[in-house]
Amino acid sequence: MIQLLTPDGVRRDDDNFPLDVTHDELRGMYRDMVVTRRVDAEATALQRQGELGLWAPSQGQEAAQVASVRAFAASDMLFPSYREHGVALARGVRPAELLSLFRGASHGGWNITERRLNTYTIVLAAQLLHAVGYAMGVQRDDAREVVGVYFGDGSTSQGDASEAMNWASATDAPVVFCLQNNQYAISVPVGKQSPVPLYRRAEGFGFPGVRVDGNDVLAVLAVTRWAVDRARAGEGPSLIESFTYRMGPHTTSDDPRRYREPGELEHWRALDPIDRLRRHLDAEQLADESFYTSVEEDATTVAAAVREACLGLEPTGPFPVFTAG
Repeated sequence: MIQLLTPDGVRRDDDNFPLDVTHDELRGMYRDMVVTRRVDAEATALQRQGELGLWAPSQGQEAAQVASVRAFAASDMLFPSYREHGVALARGVRPAELLSLFRGASHGGWNITERRLNTYTIVLAAQLLHAVGYAMGVQRDDAREVVGVYFGDGSTSQGDASEAMNWASATDAPVVFCLQNNQYAISVPVGKQSPVPLYRRAEGFGFPGVRVDGNDVLAVLAVTRWAVDRARAGEGPSLIESFTYRMGPHTTSDDPRRYREPGELEHWRALDPIDRLRRHLDAEQLADESFYTSVEEDATTVAAAVREACLGLEPTGPFPVFTAG
């Protein structure tokens, strides 16, 4: 497993995945992770208060999202599942757009052409086929665009995932498969889903797979940059398995206490991606208290915007789909 930042916040190098990252980029990733977690917490609270029909929490997976999205160019098209809140925020999706689907106020939420981010996909692994098909179209247009697709460990058990990877390999499609292994497909642990590590699935389709510490922003950034560069150079697809953990429930309709032990959660709390990067920033004297205060203020401002946006969305119900001209 590739790791460039230890849980204690100590930087180390990997010759296969060199990384140049500025101090501003480090502080920016910290800010993005904190804001993403605050938005996630606010949306979870809104659902508990009956303002959202459902929410898929992302606590613990911020590094896998915030770091990977930074490796893609602004013109690259990304295909999320339904938990990529950090990716959506990085692509400029506004709070009202992010919450509208979960409040029943729209069937999507944002302009995918402007954001270069497809709408959330609820059907497991369907977006992998969409992404590979789009990437094959990019090839035929002779564009230098790269396609990224996000999915979870549970999606790898779907036939759509295998079909997508086979097509990507057969056509050398410029696609990066960003797998977030958060250890559970709802309540089924990954060990019961697959007899081999998930990144090795790529071998069977003829392209490289890499497992990266998904709570390490530096490792995720370095490996995703490598995969994006390969795809843009015409070298075909790659699979990145970000080994991370879902701290909360699968969705707000789930109770994770029924299928995992408290000690497991505490183990992963010690590996928290936000705390890890803060330890590094502190050790290298790259941030002071005024910086952390400004980050918390930003998060509070965004959280207030999330609540205001949510309460301003009018649920439409199912009927407009039958009456739209």
